[in-house]
Amino acid sequence: MKSAVLVFPGINRERDMARTLKLVSGNAPVMVWHTETELPAGTDLVVVPGGFSYGDYLRCGAIAARAPVMDAVRAFAAKGGLVLGVCNGFQILCESGLLPGVLVRNQNLKFICHDVFLRVENSKSPFTRGYNAGQVIRVPVAHGEGNYTADAETIKTLESEGRILFRYASPDGKIDPDWNRNGAINSIAGISNERGNVAGMMPHPENHVEAEMGVTDGRGLFAGLADQLGKAA
Repeated sequence: MKSAVLVFPGINRERDMARTLKLVSGNAPVMVWHTETELPAGTDLVVVPGGFSYGDYLRCGAIAARAPVMDAVRAFAAKGGLVLGVCNGFQILCESGLLPGVLVRNQNLKFICHDVFLRVENSKSPFTRGYNAGQVIRVPVAHGEGNYTADAETIKTLESEGRILFRYASPDGKIDPDWNRNGAINSIAGISNERGNVAGMMPHPENHVEAEMGVTDGRGLFAGLADQLGKAA
């Protein structure tokens, strides 16, 4: 699996993501600076990590979405390449038009940083094939603007086409407002594009992959990707 991790000013989860990709796939990703106009040859997965690109000025992800490297990412996605955005990466993908909707301020207007439970809604995606549909996983969140929203027609389309990958849920998998910490519409925590090769999610699966952390629920996402793309020698 040949992966690339994008790096923007203010991004701070790129090393966490790089470590996870190397641990799971056996191959270290290439770190790609935001001013680059091309992706490394042979790339088959691009990851846009979390953090606070450009200090979250204007809107989270709005400036990064207009960086030169994003034109290369859009072209890569148009050819079927896999793109994953986590936290700020999800915001960047929405702002760049690669995913629908937008992430706005959390419902309680406070930054949240703790573990949440997610129900896997669709195990047919390249990004969820390491899980079973209906499975509940525990992963961390750390965001102030993770409240996913979109117009009614977009939400209807996401629901009907099975493009919602994860929802915030209770530990036993129930969709309950009390467990939807940021107020996201329909408890949406992660979605994919129409083609299924671009995905975004607010929680951080890369931080729950090693046994030392006490929870390894995030590993399934990366293991599924590595299995689909083939572990690079």
